[in-house]
Amino acid sequence: MNNDSLVKDFMNIFKEDEGIYTFFAPGRVNLIGEHTDYNGGHVFPCALNFGTYALVRKREDSKFRMVSKNFGNLGIIEADINSLTYSEEDDWANYPKGIIKTFKDAGYLIDKGLEVLFFGNIPNGAGLSSSASIELVMSIAIRSLFSLNIDMIEMVKLSQKSENEFNGVNCGIMDQFACGMGRKDHAILLDTNTLDYEYAPIKSDEISIIIANTNKRRSLADSKYNERRSQCENALKALQKKLKITCLGDLSEEEFEKNKYLIQNEIERKRAKHAVYENQRTIKAVKALKEGNIELFGKFMNESHISLRDDYEVTGIELDTLVEAAWESGAIGSRMTGAGFGGCTVSLVRNSEIEKFIKKVGEKYEKEIGHKGDFYVASIGDGARQV
Repeated sequence: MNNDSLVKDFMNIFKEDEGIYTFFAPGRVNLIGEHTDYNGGHVFPCALNFGTYALVRKREDSKFRMVSKNFGNLGIIEADINSLTYSEEDDWANYPKGIIKTFKDAGYLIDKGLEVLFFGNIPNGAGLSSSASIELVMSIAIRSLFSLNIDMIEMVKLSQKSENEFNGVNCGIMDQFACGMGRKDHAILLDTNTLDYEYAPIKSDEISIIIANTNKRRSLADSKYNERRSQCENALKALQKKLKITCLGDLSEEEFEKNKYLIQNEIERKRAKHAVYENQRTIKAVKALKEGNIELFGKFMNESHISLRDDYEVTGIELDTLVEAAWESGAIGSRMTGAGFGGCTVSLVRNSEIEKFIKKVGEKYEKEIGHKGDFYVASIGDGARQV
C-alpha cells in the first residue's frame, strides 16, 4: 500500500499536511471453529496481510470528519465528538463513531475532533471482518493521538462492545480479537468464554491460505445468524435442567451424546451438536498443527465444513461447490468461513500448487454456479498497529 498517495488524497480532501499519522488494522479469517464463539467455545482465527488504513489528524475543535476511499460517493461524513449517535445515512461511519463514543463512555479522555481518511483493501462483502478492522484501526489511532493508557485486549473488548451496542450487531469477540492480537505467521487459539489464548505457528514458506469469495451477497446471513443463536440458547436451557454448564462449549462429545435426549426439538439438537463437536474439533486441530501434522489439521477443516453443512445448515450451494472443488483440487483442507449463506471459503494449499488450484476450482465453480468466484492468496500478518 503506497502511503504517499494516501497522504496526497488526505491533503486534497482536508487541505492540511501537518500532523498526519497512519495506522493499519488487518482483516481476519477463521481457520476452524465456526459459530462456536457465541456458544462459549474455541476459535482459531488469524490476521491477514490486508485490512484497513486510517490517516488521522487531530483538530482543535470537537468536529469529527471522516471520509472513506471505498465509499467515495458518500463524501465527508461529519459528527461532533460530544454528541455521537447512530444514524442510518452515515453508513460505514457508524463504526468509527461508535468507537469514539464507547471509549469516551468508558472514561477515556478524547477532547478534540479528528479528520480521518479510511482506505480498506479487504474485499467488500466477503465476510473477512472489515467492520472489526475499522474498529481496531480507529482504536489504535485514538490511543496514540490522545496518549490513552489502554492495552490491546481492553481495546478489543471495547470494540466488540461498540459493535454490539452502538451498531446493534450481536457479534462475538473473535473478529476484534484477531484484528487486534494477530501475529505474523501464527493463528490464535482463543477460548471465547475466558479469553485465554495461545499462538500456534503456520509455516508460510510451504503453505498459503487461499480465500475464495462466492460473490454471493450474504442477504440471509444476519437473520439466520440470530436464528441459530436462539436455537443454541434453547438447547443450552434444555441441557441445564440436568447439567451444571454455562455454555455449550463446556461439554465434551461424550457428555453431549449422553444427555442430548434432554433437547426435545430435533433441529435444536442438531445445532447444539455442531457447537459441541466443532469446539472439540478446533482444540484437536490445533494440537495436530503444533505436532506438525498439517494433513490432520486439514482433515478437521473438512469435517468442520460437513458439520456446518449438515448440522448447522449455514452453507448453501455456492459455498458447498467451492469447498467440494477445493477437496478435489488438492487442498490440504477447505471449509466455509464466517457466518455462511455466501461469503468465503478458506483453503490451505501448498505454495507449489496455488496456480493450478485456483484455475481448477475457478473453472468448476463458474461452470456449476454460472458466475465467477474471486480468489485471494493471503499471508498471515500482525495485528493493529501504527505504520
